[in-house]
Amino acid sequence: MSDNHNHQKKIALINDMTGFGRCSIAVALPVISMLRVQCCPLPTSIFSNHTGFKSFYYQDYTDHMQPSINEWKKLDLQFSGICTGFLGSARQIAIVSDFIRDFKCTDNLVIIDPVMGDYGRPYPTYTEEMCQNMKELVKYADILTPNVTEACILTDTPYKDLGWHLSEIEAMAKELASHGPSRIVITGIPQGQYVANFCYETGNSSKVLRTHRIGTSRSGTGDIFTAIIAADAVNGVPFDRSVKKASNFIKKCIQRSIELDIPLTDGVCFEEVLHTLKYE
Repeated sequence: MSDNHNHQKKIALINDMTGFGRCSIAVALPVISMLRVQCCPLPTSIFSNHTGFKSFYYQDYTDHMQPSINEWKKLDLQFSGICTGFLGSARQIAIVSDFIRDFKCTDNLVIIDPVMGDYGRPYPTYTEEMCQNMKELVKYADILTPNVTEACILTDTPYKDLGWHLSEIEAMAKELASHGPSRIVITGIPQGQYVANFCYETGNSSKVLRTHRIGTSRSGTGDIFTAIIAADAVNGVPFDRSVKKASNFIKKCIQRSIELDIPLTDGVCFEEVLHTLKYE
């Protein structure tokens, strides 16, 4: 029996773990697994339920991150992908930076979802120091998946609710790419009855992929989106095809959640449609 732990593709998933509310590791792990990639979670914090509820219990796992990483080093784990989500402090961003430097190699991909804010504002937990640190972290990314708000924060671009011209979105993508990432998708661009995702790949023409707007924004959809992008990337799926696939899957999740009258706080019932997510 081999002692080599690296025969299967693996993604290191650095994010928080939420028991109820369908977000972060709780949704990304089954999605990545469905796409035939082993998911290795590294929790940044543990929540009873996410912060969109009136009450929740929270445990900070910052002190546990490096000891876990040290054990992974002893096992000589090698990752096909490194995927990061919400980071709760400047110290966590520093730990993740070290992790990427330690585990990055020529054959793997770093996928960063810079979970910093939405609707034009940073999240309350995000300090100016953290915003600056995130600007440094994204330089390690091969693939970056910001929403419009996060793209604005990362590029110091003034935010607006409506009226985005594609030239403005492309300018942000190009600036982000100039710092390191070769593949960028800026998500959630409002276009009337549509929501658009802007795909930018260095050396290729940009693409705008639109889907009909359905329902109201729900927790966890960004985590599902990035999980599909990450797993597809290590499986060699073309970037624009992966973005379209992720958008269509989330649309199915939202439709099914509306049919079952799932409360907005409870995220999307992706379990109902997970079987439709195909490995390529």
